[in-house]
Amino acid sequence: MGLDSLLASRLLNWEQTSVSKTQDKTKVTRITASDDGNKAIKKQNTKPAKASGKKLTTSETKRSWGILGRIGGYFKGAWVELRQVHWPTRSATWSLTGAVLLFAAFFVVLITLLDAGDKFIFEQILK
Repeated sequence: MGLDSLLASRLLNWEQTSVSKTQDKTKVTRITASDDGNKAIKKQNTKPAKASGKKLTTSETKRSWGILGRIGGYFKGAWVELRQVHWPTRSATWSLTGAVLLFAAFFVVLITLLDAGDKFIFEQILK
């Protein structure tokens, strides 16, 4: 987020004080920033609802099922996350695979040349 957008959204309050001297022709500008607390932070209630004749919440049903409820909850959550993934197209997958192979081949050649150069230099030194 840029400074201009913060100023425009009024998240920062800037006060500008100008001091100018006529003799030295020096102009000093002091800028101070303050946070008014415009950011509204709401605390969430972390206490679970009591089940006195009410329908059980998901956290309470997991507790009632024990370890099996936790395992099932894990796989259910994993499935929800997998449905939210933006999967690449086949052509994007092939282009990215080609880029990885190209970079790998480049570095194989680079390391091989460096190794051969080092070997040549050490053989010349040891002779």
